Amino acid sequence: MVIQWFPGHMTKALRSIEKELKVVDVVIYALDSRAPYSCQNPKLNKVIGDKKIIYVLNKSDLVEESQLKVWIKYFTTDNSVAVSLNSTVSNSGKVIVNLIKKIMKPKVDAYKAKNINKVIRAMVVGVPNSGKSTLVNNLCGKARAMTGNRPGVTKGKQWLTIESGIEVLDMPGTLWPSFDDDNVAKNLAYIGSIKDDVLDINDLAFNLIADFRQTQHQALCQRYSIEIDDQDETIDIFEKICFARKCVLKGNEPDWDRCARLIIDDFRKGKFGKIILDDYKRYV
Repeated sequence: MVIQWFPGHMTKALRSIEKELKVVDVVIYALDSRAPYSCQNPKLNKVIGDKKIIYVLNKSDLVEESQLKVWIKYFTTDNSVAVSLNSTVSNSGKVIVNLIKKIMKPKVDAYKAKNINKVIRAMVVGVPNSGKSTLVNNLCGKARAMTGNRPGVTKGKQWLTIESGIEVLDMPGTLWPSFDDDNVAKNLAYIGSIKDDVLDINDLAFNLIADFRQTQHQALCQRYSIEIDDQDETIDIFEKICFARKCVLKGNEPDWDRCARLIIDDFRKGKFGKIILDDYKRYV
């Protein structure tokens, strides 16, 4: 399955990010915990340069904490720090506010010595549907940014006040022009960072079944109360799920479209259990 999606507004968004970075002190980089490696945008990484980064492994409730620890260590460097977060939990973003203050303390103190009140400016970036706007609303303590469980909700930049002396800029989610790694492309499609409208939803579900047969065999069987034999092809498993969930048309024919959307939706809602798609050993 070949996946490519790079609408024109993302080029504009990347240019806007590069421009606004000139006045930004800290970058808050939202990553979906289910695919932290895949959520890194190489274009963003390039324009961020040597800015201080707080990596937020968002939607942490959808994965095992023990699995997140290795990725937190991976993203923590001399110039960055990483934390896991479920930004749907009220006030959970306080840890990020405290990190911003800690990172910026030397600079703020230097300004205070000159009798200048330094306003800290942070920018939130990430791929579409990584929970950026939910994170921003958490940081602000109220609904200030538009949110939605689909890519492309944030259309333009929004400067918002977190608290006195700290402002945050919510930027639109951005991908990159081409995917060199098919696994990265698939993972982004699975988590909803690529619009379903530009995907073949049946192919996407087939790929998810094929991948989960290797890595989440038990979860797949338990979710749909099916048995998978060694000789079963992906299409056989797919049709077993169709009948198990009564996704059928007249004549008892499997309803592929309906079943495909059910499978993808089940994954996105965590119905298979807590799963990280990125294999740490593959990339490190």
